[in-house]
Amino acid sequence: MELWFTENHTESVRFSIKIKEHLVSEQSEFQKIDILESEELGRILVLDGFVMLTEKDEYIYHEMITHVPMSVNPEIKRVLVIGGGDGGAVRELCRFKGVEHIDLVEIDRRVVELCREYLPFTAGSLGDERVHIHYEDGLKFVRRRENEYDLIIVDSTDPFGPGEGLFTKEFYGNCCKALNERGILVNQHESTFYDEYAHAMKRAHERIKSFFPIALVYQAHIPTYPSGQWLFGFASKKLHPVNDQNAEWWVAQGLRTRYYNRFVHSGCFALPNNVRDVLAGRI
Repeated sequence: MELWFTENHTESVRFSIKIKEHLVSEQSEFQKIDILESEELGRILVLDGFVMLTEKDEYIYHEMITHVPMSVNPEIKRVLVIGGGDGGAVRELCRFKGVEHIDLVEIDRRVVELCREYLPFTAGSLGDERVHIHYEDGLKFVRRRENEYDLIIVDSTDPFGPGEGLFTKEFYGNCCKALNERGILVNQHESTFYDEYAHAMKRAHERIKSFFPIALVYQAHIPTYPSGQWLFGFASKKLHPVNDQNAEWWVAQGLRTRYYNRFVHSGCFALPNNVRDVLAGRI
């Protein structure tokens, strides 16, 4: 008998993956957690029925959410990661020797524990001495911070359930307050291909723009995410992601990446018209 996992991308679109083994099925205090072993995509983390990452393409998401801001400000030393209990963003940040302190705020302890056990390819750096894990609500955590971080990465789930508070105007305002004057905010920004995702992306972008003078959107191709086209938000008080790119510095770090490079960096901010139209309110 064949076993398939199916995610509903919309009410009329489904995405299916052939599964070898269902490794974990657990209801935590906050959400349903499943870890699957697939034929084609390796291990898969699923939260509340939605694919968070697959072993085969997780590097795209995690490289793009970290290397883009790191390449803009080589002086980044203190980082806050909100969400991201799988450890992928932390793994990429730990590759930069100049990063001195990483606060990881994850509301669900079981996500971290299970990823450490079953997903070592993302969670392997969570034990780094620079990483400090806080099991609490990211919205409440960032309220208590002011002028503390060089970079905040919001590696959240979709804007409902445990991740809902990480898309509010209050949250983005507190992130702005928690960043220093050269600070950068990067967040996963959904997609514009399906209407329900497009609405969430536009709303989040408008809220971020109300606090940050520089607020742009960039993209990556992530095959297992809805539509394959996924967006990220880049916001800063002073630094422009393209004009202030430090390509030579990034190359000098000698980091081997599988998706990100200095050319992708500038190119990913060149958005197609279907995204530009949503951002401009033309759709």
